Amino acid sequence: MKHARVAYAGSIHCAISQDGRLLLDDGRLVSETSVVWLPPVAPGIILALGLNYADHAKELSFEPPSEPLAFPKASTSLVGHLGHTRHPLGAAHMHYECELAVVIGKTARHVTRQDAYEFVAGYTVANDYAIRDYLENYYRPNMRVKSRDEATPLGPWLVDSADIPDPMNLHLTTTVNGRLAQQGCTGNMIFDIPALIEYFTAFMTLEAGDLILTGTPEGLEDVNPGDEVVTEIAGVGRLVNTIAEDWRS
Repeated sequence: MKHARVAYAGSIHCAISQDGRLLLDDGRLVSETSVVWLPPVAPGIILALGLNYADHAKELSFEPPSEPLAFPKASTSLVGHLGHTRHPLGAAHMHYECELAVVIGKTARHVTRQDAYEFVAGYTVANDYAIRDYLENYYRPNMRVKSRDEATPLGPWLVDSADIPDPMNLHLTTTVNGRLAQQGCTGNMIFDIPALIEYFTAFMTLEAGDLILTGTPEGLEDVNPGDEVVTEIAGVGRLVNTIAEDWRS
């Protein structure tokens, strides 16, 4: 099943996909174009991975990490499907990053990789924009690079884990203004989903709704105000975002 969070007629609703429309939690059936899309989850914790695809590490001239290179992100960095993300004034290198996002389904602590999928509620699509002009050291991504307000589109859907039987074999693509710019497969992650859940829960507790963004493959390029960026993962969703001009750095 595909779940969403939307704003409609002045209220926020949970919704499910039904025959190309949205069935709201109050029973109304509305069109997908009549709502404002919100991130499908409201996480307490967002954990993101850097350099989790060897080809991406190579294109940035870094050695693949020997353990997960992780960093936290603010919940205010999320924005929904069809939203806008601001291009900082004077920045030359704003890069999209198509990523599979794992949504935790229940309290997870000291989870083994054998049991990891039992703690996954489902999956969604993330576009974890990076402003690489501000990068100090890739092994310590700073907050201006990765945690800017509304700089991480998420959605449109939370797809139940039962509907994604093999999350480690999903095709990812990014198009910019309709042109294919990035593609890859989740099977090329350095640290797969069970390894990441085992790694994080060895030292911290994850709760239902928390997010793990699993990294992006190679194929990055600069985007600019006015560009429409579509990140898509087979079976999970098609996430549309537009770059807006900003007056701030």
